[in-house]
Amino acid sequence: MEGMPLTSAKVKELARAAGFEISGIAAAEPLSDDFQRFQQWREAGFAAEMSYLTDRRGDLRADPRNLLPSAKCIVCLGKLYNTSNPYSTAFQDKERGWIARYAWGRDYHDVLREAVEKLLHLIRQEQALPFEWKICVDTAPLLERSYAQAAGLGWIGKNTCLINQQAGSWFLLAELLLSISLDTDTAAPPRCGTCTRCIDACPTDAIRPAANGGWALDSRLCLSYLTIEKRGVAPEETQSATANHIFGCDICQDVCPWNRRAATTEELAFQPLSFAPHLAELAYFSEGDFRRIFRRSPVWRTKYEGFLRNVAVALGNSGKVEMKEPLQKLSAHDNELVASTARAALARLEQALAV
Repeated sequence: MEGMPLTSAKVKELARAAGFEISGIAAAEPLSDDFQRFQQWREAGFAAEMSYLTDRRGDLRADPRNLLPSAKCIVCLGKLYNTSNPYSTAFQDKERGWIARYAWGRDYHDVLREAVEKLLHLIRQEQALPFEWKICVDTAPLLERSYAQAAGLGWIGKNTCLINQQAGSWFLLAELLLSISLDTDTAAPPRCGTCTRCIDACPTDAIRPAANGGWALDSRLCLSYLTIEKRGVAPEETQSATANHIFGCDICQDVCPWNRRAATTEELAFQPLSFAPHLAELAYFSEGDFRRIFRRSPVWRTKYEGFLRNVAVALGNSGKVEMKEPLQKLSAHDNELVASTARAALARLEQALAV
């Protein structure tokens, strides 16, 4: 028995039932202007060492049909991850390490994929005719913020985050490419105006003027890149600015006026195990401890040595004499990256204590 034709309104209804707070439909067609900006961004070196953005995998972002040749529309989805815990800008305890908000709970890749799979199941129940599909969760070579903007979910702010007028920017994005024709939504207009709070608040000036007259993120200076994607020694000139950040950074979102009254979620997957763990305790983590605590968390991406490198930098920035002993412990670590970072951090701490 054939059901009613699938509509955009029905897909959005199903998306909410699957756990997505915001959703919209974009055409599965190239966004030439956005891809050109992406090209300029990576040609400027702003992708740093993230080769998956500069090689063939980056080139695939030119057209979503490179991922699904039969695609006609993109269902763009946003899942809220904000909780009621304080923003990093209101957190002053230098003895504790800051972990970016999205990484407080389960790995969001798993959470999002489960929700998109639920949506796909619901669509199959409504759509009698066969169709092709592809799920995209963060790692797919797709200009997801651009398509989310085209689908009306929000606009791309000066901090390069997608901002929803009603609910702010604390959303994780996912997409479902379909070989089904659906009515598309109207792109959201930009509403940052003359505000520059994110630009002014960035401790490393990572939000830079772009070639097109807008703004772009220089990953080489971004604390999120430096504490997550960057391998090896962190640049000396950014280590003090890293403060107590040990995984990611939320500052440009914390200061955004659109997040003053941002919505929160009660979903257990995003509730923090510990949003600001004690640095001294982390310094004594074995590789087994790291695996046990963070294996199913986004923090796992740093790998053990990268995580302890970040902890050492934060310990050196603490200004606390109590942090000398944990740094001395890390200075003797078997991993040379950890040990050398800890030695430099210890010297920085002792210099600060001598003033």
